[in-house]
Amino acid sequence: MAAAKKASAKPVAKVKAGTVKPGSAAKAVKTADTRKEKVVLAYSGGLDTTVIIPWLKENYNYDVIAVCINVGQDSELKNLDQRARSTGASKLYELDVIDEFCDEYIAPCIQAHAVYENKYLLGTSMARPLIAKKLVEIARKEGATAICHGATGKGNDQVRFELGIKALAPDLRIIAAWRDPKWQFDSREGEMEYCKQKGIHLPFSAKNSYSRDRNLWHISHEGLELEDPANGPDYEHMLVLGKTPEQAPDKKTLVTMTFEKGIPTSVNGKKMKLSDIIRTLNKIGGANGIGIVDIVENRVVGMKSRGVYETPGGTIIYAAHQQLEELILDRETYALKNEMGSKFASLVYEGKWFTPLREAEQAFIASTQEYVTGEVKFYLYKGNIIKAGETSPYSMYSASIASFTTGDLYDHHDAEGFINLFGLSSKIRAMNMQAALAKQSAGKSVKKK
Repeated sequence: MAAAKKASAKPVAKVKAGTVKPGSAAKAVKTADTRKEKVVLAYSGGLDTTVIIPWLKENYNYDVIAVCINVGQDSELKNLDQRARSTGASKLYELDVIDEFCDEYIAPCIQAHAVYENKYLLGTSMARPLIAKKLVEIARKEGATAICHGATGKGNDQVRFELGIKALAPDLRIIAAWRDPKWQFDSREGEMEYCKQKGIHLPFSAKNSYSRDRNLWHISHEGLELEDPANGPDYEHMLVLGKTPEQAPDKKTLVTMTFEKGIPTSVNGKKMKLSDIIRTLNKIGGANGIGIVDIVENRVVGMKSRGVYETPGGTIIYAAHQQLEELILDRETYALKNEMGSKFASLVYEGKWFTPLREAEQAFIASTQEYVTGEVKFYLYKGNIIKAGETSPYSMYSASIASFTTGDLYDHHDAEGFINLFGLSSKIRAMNMQAALAKQSAGKSVKKK
């Protein structure tokens, strides 16, 4: 118990900020021991990071600066200052970066239609580079020599965080607690026993709880029955953002959206910033059973993992965006852009955001979105998104050409010459093969005689 009292003796200087600027926390209470080196901890207030604060102090004698980066975790951020104080952090930064997350990280993924392995809409992946960036900003501001994270040695997040930190601050030490030789825990139960010994109160239980990651775009669920692919998900116990299609209303919901240059700008006639559009569609989509995905995915580190993702708003936005692209992009651009979108998704999934390749791919994708502007309508019904029409001033669709009647711009007879030229290589190959086989057959007949 003595250790717990010592940990809670230092009050936390709670600093709220969005963009970190020099002197922005000048009014913060100075409680840190200036003789100690500082470490910036990516702090969520969950079990792992709650344990890591006293663990860092005990094993490395660091002055721990906790940094919670709000990308839309909602209620998960309540009472973090008290929790950080009780475990020994000298300062807590709470950075609200939701709009930056939406405008600088989610928006390019929408334009790219970035989907990993045909199902995953990158909810966790797209948030990690921004978190790494903010950790580095705080580390520079505080004069820290290290950054610590609580990602496990089996997951993707360790890769994403560390690639981001290395790209932005190669001089800073990275402490990955779960890979550290001084880390003595191998289970959540062990961590909870440690907290009990230290007198640290935890507002949650390790039993009957999924491992979750939440932000404005989605929430993921792992663990419990999901660890065995033979088991179906316990949706009644699991879902947070919505309901199953079976529980959704028995009537369809009409939604209208507008886009400008591939970015959504309004829902049902109301113009909103992107973050509010996502909030609105999360609510509408969740109520209609939209965006629930059960996937076994290939992690960066080589293993397969199983998880359930809820992305109601994101699923709607992607579908509406694709609906508009079908109307506007030409065939070759659409095909190459889809290929590039898949590559962009893999790059984001692997944590390679701060790379020249990401910048180059994003620049190409943005160029394809110059005219992706217009309105789309669709119905939501029991997990389904059903088209109800789309319009754009840049539409490439022409009813006069697409109809079965002959018009001035398209004569059915013109297709004959096109087909002859388009299939010329196939025809020549077939003719040559036919001649070669005939010659071969004739040669065999002569030998038999």
